[in-house]
Amino acid sequence: MNIEHTGDFLLHAVLNVIMLCKFIYRALKTRQIVTLQQLCKYLKSFHTCGCRFLYPDMGKLQSKFRKRSDRYRASQGEKAENSCDSQVLQYEPAHHGSVNTVTNLSPDLCVSGGTDQAVVVYDWRQGRTCQSFQGHNREVTKVLCYPGSTWIFSASRDKTVLMWDLNQGDEPIQEFCGHELVVNGIAVSPDGTKLCTGSRDNWMCLWDIETAKCEQRHNISRNLVTHVCWVPASSSVVQTSEDKTIRVWDSRSWQVTNTFPAKQYIQTHCDVSPNGNYLISSSNGFGGQGCEATLWDLRQPGCKVVEYRGHLQTTACCVFLPVCCGGTARVATSSHDSSVKIWDQNTAVCLGTLSLDGAGPLVSLAPSDLSNILCASFNSGLHHIQLEEGSQENQAAGTGSGGSAGLDIRVVARF
Repeated sequence: MNIEHTGDFLLHAVLNVIMLCKFIYRALKTRQIVTLQQLCKYLKSFHTCGCRFLYPDMGKLQSKFRKRSDRYRASQGEKAENSCDSQVLQYEPAHHGSVNTVTNLSPDLCVSGGTDQAVVVYDWRQGRTCQSFQGHNREVTKVLCYPGSTWIFSASRDKTVLMWDLNQGDEPIQEFCGHELVVNGIAVSPDGTKLCTGSRDNWMCLWDIETAKCEQRHNISRNLVTHVCWVPASSSVVQTSEDKTIRVWDSRSWQVTNTFPAKQYIQTHCDVSPNGNYLISSSNGFGGQGCEATLWDLRQPGCKVVEYRGHLQTTACCVFLPVCCGGTARVATSSHDSSVKIWDQNTAVCLGTLSLDGAGPLVSLAPSDLSNILCASFNSGLHHIQLEEGSQENQAAGTGSGGSAGLDIRVVARF
């Protein structure tokens, strides 16, 4: 090996160390658990970006680096981060900072909220911002839309919930004040007359939407609410809590009618199936301990059906996916381990996994239709994820983008 090749080798080694340190720093910053597979994948993506060196005893030297280090330094960062994203559309960002929550307003529009305190209506098919509402003075924790309307509700760390109408300007049309700590849960009754809110202050509140008057309040010790769902076509409300418990409320008496057996870890999120028969909840955790989602039968309160295990860190969100007539019922989960998983609802088989390296915690999912999901992340905004059935060859081999059942999962756009 001559002097020139020796210099290339040493520079290659130094750059590898730098990229390794960068990867580990990101992992520590976001409190991610780094697996050997993730590390190898990251270094491989760096190598494919133009910093590949083959020494004389291995064949032809492929790198044209030589003395053009200034050109390389100007572009290597961009190439390293975009090598695997060349097919991903990059739209204008919806937020400046982390995105905490996302939901659907219409087949083309989504609503999101984040640390920039804004509530943003975004056309995710066209890649453009339609409206940005400014009214909270701390970060937005949850957003919710009332189906079939232009109503938007947003909860915040400023202890309030604001109501907006896409067709009535950029000022809130209603304000719900009364909580003493961050509001983490909001849900609207099926008839659109009542709003339920839950907070870390242990209070569950029921409001009249038209007057913004709090009609019912109930405080339960240690009930630090993490999420709230209204059961479709019923008077029942379901909420998860940091006390590891799931509670079902009757909105008419505003009393707890059922309490599910406490899980081992904090329950972070919940969702109810469209038919109102099933509930899915997700768990906090670390190192693969906890981190599961659980399917419950609401017709038999406290009856656990299956568990979905596979995430390595906190499962932050869990949702039921739309299903076509006769199709397989599916659920989706997202985690602080930067992955989204799709599961067979009934068998708990993982149908596919999408890893978004560097995106940080994935904290919210919003299924738009049978094949499109929106995902909110701490580090890289919102992601448009597309689901496609794999080829017959993949299905026969049991492989897809996630390595199982022939389901292809990919990021189409980022904004």
